[in-house]
Amino acid sequence: MRLSFLFGEVSEGLRRNITMTIAMILTTAVSLTMLGGGLLAVRIADKTEQYFLDRLEVRLYLTEEISATDPDCSQPLCSGLAADLKATPGVVSVQFLNRDDAVREAKEKTFKDQPELAQYVSETPLPASLRVKMTDASNYPAILEEYSLRPGVGTVRNDKDIVDRLVSLFDGLRNAAFGLAVLQAVAAIMLIANMVQIAAFTRRTEVGIMRLVGATRWYTQLPFLLEAVVAALAGSLLAVIGLALARPLVIDSALGDLFDSKVFPRITGEDIATTALVIAPVGIVFAAITAYATLRYYVRE
Repeated sequence: MRLSFLFGEVSEGLRRNITMTIAMILTTAVSLTMLGGGLLAVRIADKTEQYFLDRLEVRLYLTEEISATDPDCSQPLCSGLAADLKATPGVVSVQFLNRDDAVREAKEKTFKDQPELAQYVSETPLPASLRVKMTDASNYPAILEEYSLRPGVGTVRNDKDIVDRLVSLFDGLRNAAFGLAVLQAVAAIMLIANMVQIAAFTRRTEVGIMRLVGATRWYTQLPFLLEAVVAALAGSLLAVIGLALARPLVIDSALGDLFDSKVFPRITGEDIATTALVIAPVGIVFAAITAYATLRYYVRE
């Protein structure tokens, strides 16, 4: 009996303030979608960083003398560099690519979809190189500093700076999404507070009668709190649906070619599900706390 009365009060309260209920649902949905977008940006940044760090290497491009006269890195200058690199703590592997290998890689991998550039590269002498992979990418700058001035080394290339710039791009998107989520959260707080106050005001006579016959304050205020929670639950579901639709319609559409060419790791359904498991409880708890605070400090029945 009590449960049926409680659910009836919640349903009636939502219908009475239908426009405000819809506004709260939509505001909550937008706020949580922005929060979810920020969390997805964090996941993209983390996955991108790890994706590239796993493939990151330092390249020591050798001088013209070694490139032209030592095709198998057997002479003392080249072999000494390779041996010192292999003896460096944290180095996983050292690979030597001679001039022919460099041209072949450029034609078959780097410029495989750009035949004009591939033809140009095939006619251009490229330097031989030593490619170094380490267990910890943070140690690459030490290799850069130690070997950049060694005899036989022309230039040293460290791709970690490029990875850091890519990650900073996603960090910027995350910060923008979080900023919009905060603004929407403020709007949601105001809507929830107003909704609870208006609902309590329109039913003040009923609440007063219930208090006179012995109902506790908590029991009379519980329907108002549940109204806010139900509206937030609906907004959370809309946000989750929005994120699920955003993956094929927005993310894959904008970055699909980069995903297919393995420039960036793909956002998966698991990423969406993990984000949904965070934002849905946040929306519900957020609404419950706001409604409770409103009832506690502004509604005295």
